[in-house]
Amino acid sequence: MFDSLFKRRETENKIRSEGRLPPGQSLTQKFPVLHYGPVPGFNPATWDFRVWGEVEKEFTLSWDQFNQLPRTKITMDIHCVTRWSKFDTTWEGISVRTLLEQSLLKLRPLARFVMQHAEYGFTVNTPLEVVLADNFLMATHFNGEPIEPDHGYPLRGVVGFVPGRSDLLTPYFWKGAKWLRGLEFMPADRPGFWEMGGYHMRADVWKEERFG
Repeated sequence: MFDSLFKRRETENKIRSEGRLPPGQSLTQKFPVLHYGPVPGFNPATWDFRVWGEVEKEFTLSWDQFNQLPRTKITMDIHCVTRWSKFDTTWEGISVRTLLEQSLLKLRPLARFVMQHAEYGFTVNTPLEVVLADNFLMATHFNGEPIEPDHGYPLRGVVGFVPGRSDLLTPYFWKGAKWLRGLEFMPADRPGFWEMGGYHMRADVWKEERFG
């Protein structure tokens, strides 16, 4: 036990020296499960993904259609508002930019923010610049395996810190919705589920924007 504790502290100090540990955070080697409500079921025959709002044309994709899109992998550090951080995690899925590149998604000039819509009506608000950046992904896989149901299977938004990319805004991990079912593009920001409960609208991890 003491060896494990020493190794964790040694790793944490190394990561801190590299400038990768945000203020108020500590290293975890586990993957804590945190969400509100039960884990939803998944039926690939009826599941769909909807895009609407400030777009030229609204559209809906089936599970098969969604999985035919070009895939992207990202390795990044993730930081939970409850103060744990997990490093060098690898995610695979569909980048929102891919929807633009495939001409499925065409934004209207007024699009500035995105509301992620998930099962049970759960919502998360995010600036458009974050959703279109390299550190945001609609993920189906974590570390080479399908995401576990507790962590958002079959699809979840993920956002984190890409080492060496200080130009990217890094929100806390709650800014990626589990069990994601759609994106609504909006002209103005409005709070999602946790934001209505007092959590920060932007949630920059380096500025400790935990609460509004």
